[in-house]
Amino acid sequence: MSFDKKLLEIVACPVCKGKLDYDKAKQQLICKLDRLAYPINDGIPVLLENKAESWEEA
Repeated sequence: MSFDKKLLEIVACPVCKGKLDYDKAKQQLICKLDRLAYPINDGIPVLLENKAESWEEA
């Protein structure tokens, strides 16, 4: 199952409530403000702070 990009219009970072960006290659939603990457499992974003990984811009 693939991630539906329409969800980006309604989901927000659970920490700061900011905008999330989609990283298709890594299947993650990225919060650049908090520098967190949230996984997407089977097309479903896992927006739990304890499941997020630290993110650094490449």
